[in-house]
Formats: sequence, C-alpha cells, structure tokens
Amino acid sequence: MADWWHKRKVERRPDTIELQGRTLYLTDDPAVVRAQLAGSDLDPDARPALRHDVSTDEIVPARACYHFDDALGEFPYTGLTCRGQRPVEPGAVKAGGFVASVCGRRRGKGSSREAAPYAEMSAGIRLAVADSFERIYEANCINLGLLTSTDLSLLADLRAGRGLPLTAFTFGRDPISAEIVRFGGLFPYNVARVQGTVTPPAIATPPRPMTVAEKILAAHVRQAGPRPAAVAPGDAGFVTVDLRFSHEYVTPMAAMFWDNAVGPDVPLTDGDSVLAFRDHLTLLADVTSGDLAAAGRLALAERLAAHQEAFARRAGIRLHGEVRGGGSEGICHAIVLERYALPGQIVLGTDSHTCHAGALGCLAFGCGTTEMFNAWFTRDVRIAVPPTVRIELGGQPSADVAAKDVMLLLLAHDFIRRGGAIGSVLELGGEAVRRMDVDERATLTNMAAEVGAFSGIVEGDGRTAEFLVTRRGLPATDAERLTEGLHSDPGCSYDSVIHLDLGELEPMIATPGDPGNGRPAREVEGLRIDIAYCGSCTGGKRGDLDTTAAVLAWGLERGLRRAGGVRFFIQCGSQDVLEHCARRGHLEVFRQAGAELLPPSCGACIDAGPGVSRHAGEVTVSAVNRNFPGRSGPGQVYLASPSTVAASALAGTICTWPSLRRRHGG
Repeated sequence: MADWWHKRKVERRPDTIELQGRTLYLTDDPAVVRAQLAGSDLDPDARPALRHDVSTDEIVPARACYHFDDALGEFPYTGLTCRGQRPVEPGAVKAGGFVASVCGRRRGKGSSREAAPYAEMSAGIRLAVADSFERIYEANCINLGLLTSTDLSLLADLRAGRGLPLTAFTFGRDPISAEIVRFGGLFPYNVARVQGTVTPPAIATPPRPMTVAEKILAAHVRQAGPRPAAVAPGDAGFVTVDLRFSHEYVTPMAAMFWDNAVGPDVPLTDGDSVLAFRDHLTLLADVTSGDLAAAGRLALAERLAAHQEAFARRAGIRLHGEVRGGGSEGICHAIVLERYALPGQIVLGTDSHTCHAGALGCLAFGCGTTEMFNAWFTRDVRIAVPPTVRIELGGQPSADVAAKDVMLLLLAHDFIRRGGAIGSVLELGGEAVRRMDVDERATLTNMAAEVGAFSGIVEGDGRTAEFLVTRRGLPATDAERLTEGLHSDPGCSYDSVIHLDLGELEPMIATPGDPGNGRPAREVEGLRIDIAYCGSCTGGKRGDLDTTAAVLAWGLERGLRRAGGVRFFIQCGSQDVLEHCARRGHLEVFRQAGAELLPPSCGACIDAGPGVSRHAGEVTVSAVNRNFPGRSGPGQVYLASPSTVAASALAGTICTWPSLRRRHGG
C-alpha cells in the first residue's frame, strides 16, 4: 500500500483564487430565483432576503441521490422551497454559468449527504457563501475542495472579477482544516500527511477536568509522540475510529472515490471494523407502481445496491443487506446500537443520525463520503474538539411523556432555534435521563442531529451496563468495566447549560416544515389525518413498539381500531426488534388494530417506502425525526411520539393517548 502514496504528487493552492462566473442568490422570493436562472444578475448590495435553513434535502433531494457521479450536477437546489414554490428545474443551475451561490443561516442543515456539495460542484459551483453553515455540510465542502465563507463582502470582488485571497477561506479555521483548504481537499492533504510533507500540530493540552466526550476523544488521539493528557475545545488532530459504516446511498460514491484515487485492488485498512448496510431503499419498489419517473429511480436505486454489494464482496467487509420476503436486516443505526457500538468507542458513519449510538456512552458522529473513503485507509478522522452543551433534564415527567416529546420541546427552545448548539456535543443528563432505558435515550441522541449538534451522548451508568448484559449477553463484570469512569468530571467546562423541568411537560407535536416547530399536541388535536406512521430509526425501537402495542391493545379492548380513511403503518427498526414484537404478541395486536406491518427498513422517512404521502393535501402524523418539505412525500408531516401516532390512527385525527382515554373512559 505504501508505493502509491509516495508516487502521488500533491500541491497547495495558489495564494489568490481566480473564479469566473455568476453568483446565484437563494432568496425567499421564487420569482427572483427564477429571474437569475433566466439570466438576470443581482446587485449584492440590493438583494432581497435570503433563504435561511436551506437543508441538504433542498440542495439535492433524496430522489436525486440515486445518482452518485457527475450526473448529480443536474439537480442542485431542485428541492429548494421558496414561499411554497420550487423555482429550480433540473439542469438550470448548470446551464446558468454560476460559480457561487449564497443563502442565509444554517446552510446545509439536515442529512449528512455529501451528494449535496458534490452536486453543486458538478454544476460548476466553486464557492458557497452563507451567514452560517451546518458542521457536516461545511466539512463535506472543505473535504471536496468547495470553498466556503461567511463573508458576504467577497461577493462584490467576485462580481468585479477580482481574485480572492486564499486567506479569506483559511482564516479562523483550526490548523488542519486550514491546511485541507490550502491543499484543495482532504485526500490530497492526507497524501501529504502520509508522505510527511505536512505534519499536524500535536495536541499538548495539560490535565484539566473533561466532559465525557472530551475523555473519549483524548483516549483516541492519534499523533506522533504520546497522547495528550487532555483535550479542550478547539484542539485539532486526528482520532482513531473503532467502527466505520456506510449505507447504499453513500457507499457507491465512496467506492468510486476509492477506486479513482487509491485503486480497486488496494485493501481497506482493518476491514473487519468496517460495515455496509443496504437499508435505505429496500422498499422503494412498493411506491413505484405505475409511476414511470419513480420506476426510473428504482433502476438507479438497484444500481446503487449492486455497486455496494460488489464493493463489499471485493473489499471483504460485512454487508447487512436485504432479507427474503422484503426489507432489510435493519436500519444501520438500529443494528449498530443493538450489536456493535460499545461505551467509550468512537463510531463514524455516513449519516447524520449516527449519533443514535451515543445512547450507549460512545461518541458517535456522522461524516461525509470523502471522510469515510479516507477513513477506510487511515482508520482515523480529523477532529476539532467541539464544545459541549449540557442538557439537564429534571423533574418527573408523566407516564404519557416520551423522549420524543422531550426532543420536540428542546428543538423549540430559543437557544436551539438560534443555533446555539450547532457543532457542539449535546450531553444529555439529569434525573429524568437516568430513569430512561437505552431505547429512550437513543431517541434523545438520535435527534441531536436535528439540533445541528456534532453528536449526542449520554454518560455510561447502570442502565447502560444492563443493556449490554440483557441485549448483548456480555458478562456483568465486562459491562461494568466498560461504563466505569464514563462520565463528565466535576468542574468540567460546558459551553452552555440548559435546564428543562419535565414535570409539566405534555405530549408534543412538531408542525410541518421543521422539527423545531414544536408545540403542545393539544393545540392541533382534531386535525384530520390521512396517514399514521410509526417506525424509522427514531420510532422503531423495542420500547417504541411496546408503547405502540400498549395503546392499540387498550383501544381494542374498547372496540377501537384504525379509523376509516387512515392508512396506518408500523415498521420495526430491525429484524431483532421484529422478533421481540413477535415474542411479546405485538404482531397480532397490530393486525387486529388494522395496521399494515412493514418489513424492517428505512423508507417513508426518506420518501422511499410505504407511508409517504401522495399529494400535497395529505396529512401525516409520524414518529420519524424530520419533516422538512418533501422529506416524506409532498404532503404535510406532523412529528409526534409513538403513542400519539397510535392514538391518532385510532381517532382519525391528531390525538394524544391521554385525550383518547378521556374520550373513551380509560
């Protein structure tokens, strides 16, 4: 493997960046966007309001991610929603000669898909400008070589044809990120690192009280000489990764990068710690019937699966794939939590919800395609130690309040909505968390992705050890050893601390458009629904299905079943969860209640399986984690806990379980 490294020549970028082309402003006004695509240029000093919160689903919709090569260049911003309209047609950005695009706050929120910046680059975009960026999206841009900046004054120089100083894109970044920008991407930087052309500065932080995330990072630092005694926010370096995984949306692009840059015959480093999953698109065929456009997507999806399977076979890595009868072995996050992740580990996955596994006291975080393909041969990943935000959950919530309600409350918190926790580790603790089992904790850490956090983590304790013993079969002594000391030190430094008293919390709901639109569910009770969906990595765990079964069994005792006109879907997150439901007798309860049981897989959450809406007028109440426009079809999606989804399916309207009990004397 050493030969190809030393033969590769890499160079830094010039000190002045020359960019020739137009600038596309992603504004609130769809007419302004259309006018730019038609050839009209905007004055940077007289532009209308920019669109904020442009998600990666809007930069490149999920349906376009079935492509994994330069064909993605036809699709940037085709999911962009402006005042209810989608003004960007396929091919329009590429045809417009744009070299830069501009939007407002939180550019690239949501999914970790590197297809978003790759699509932008394939369409000619070389500079992304925004008031602020989401962590994974900006990291993906830097890794690919797409320049990013929050300095809107650069746009005047760009319009005037003046060169832009490279320092404008390196200033304020940690030393490693700045060097990656100078080298034009992560791969050429890593080549230079292995060759010895560039050496990352060593972390030399003296002993200090650390958060649990900082402890894990400090134990995994990889550098010349001894590991540091501690790390602190802002320290930059590389950390060894214990587990690496990707799914069929991402593996083919990473494999393409690997084959083109490294070579198809070079083995992955420590391939026994690499996993692949076929979980996102296994049910796509169920929603393509009679739809020629969707049928075309199905062919592309099958191409993704074939590429991943061929690569996994050639590379000798474990592929959790489809099962006979439909569906998959399980959603990657569910299987990683149930079978692989261990307390104190670093887990790297090509999905923003990788933080799901943080419920076990490991530091699990999402990365982009380029980071994964680099990690395949270095088995490390660059890291700038993030600050930690402590979420202290106190009080005794009622039995009708679930972890999903807690997260919808937190996402609506002003500090979170302002982006106060973006890029931070979300440490979730307090007496309410200590009472939660690992399944409920996983809802908290899973939805740290919706916060925009680097990761979510819960300190290791007796509940963690119990999970390892009962679910994994570990000896109690081993489970206790793994969780020992896995807590934040007294006197450690938090960037912020948020205290939430859950004593008065009631069932919550997030209205369509954003998971941050949380409010008490009673405020929208009575709204007619067309679809009730309980599943996904967030809502398809054992505890979620136990709750769903309890609500439905209660309803059946009172003569209630699925309301007329409602399509009701239940989907376990893995075959392990499905087997649990079979043992507990839940499957018969689901059948009697009129639910359609779907095989374990992703699906409706990403507009790729039963449970998606068919037209804009349909209303869905769903246990998934995101309700961005178009995420689960063209309809309106309300996010809720599994008990609210089940109660709503019986009522035919949005309805919490307490309300249903009051109506029917329970």
